Amino acid sequence: MKRQAGPEIEKLIQLLARLPGFGPRSARRAVLHLIKNREKLLDPLTVALEDARHKVKQCSSCGNVDTVDPCSICSDPRRDRALICVIEEVGDLWALERAGAWPGLYHVLGGTLSALGGVRPEDLSIGRLLDRVGNGEVKEVVLATNATVEGQTTAHYITERLKEKNIATSRLAHGVPVGGELDYLDEGTLTQALRARRPL
Repeated sequence: MKRQAGPEIEKLIQLLARLPGFGPRSARRAVLHLIKNREKLLDPLTVALEDARHKVKQCSSCGNVDTVDPCSICSDPRRDRALICVIEEVGDLWALERAGAWPGLYHVLGGTLSALGGVRPEDLSIGRLLDRVGNGEVKEVVLATNATVEGQTTAHYITERLKEKNIATSRLAHGVPVGGELDYLDEGTLTQALRARRPL
């Protein structure tokens, strides 16, 4: 296959193609757009990536990413320290923060348990979570793992471990989304919604 651009451009395309949501074709389009808008996009992006490389770190308490440690959420005095919401990845934390509905702290696991993938409890930050709840300040842990087999397995494992600590544990509700129509929902979602029904 013939190379269509210089090695520097090809390398940039290959690197962008590794990002989630990008394939070779979308990476080529993005690179062409960056080069075409070098002063407005490429130069500032280069500076921003270099800044992120040197300044962004993982929060030693919750696992979030920020430029300070502990992160701005963990160090916010308005947060309810008796509540911890456990999520799989930092992207899940950002999604919950966009909703603005969670008053407590977070704990990022760094993935889910997976027998097929070889991910064991010690590969995740479950031990650090157990240390955090052992300080006596935490009253409730909300498990906000995804509604996948791995997410459910991880939530079950953490629930069992938290029973030893005598901490209240709850799980995010699953079911009919706001604005959703029953006819468009899958059977698993409908079944879960019926099981989680509540009185009015």
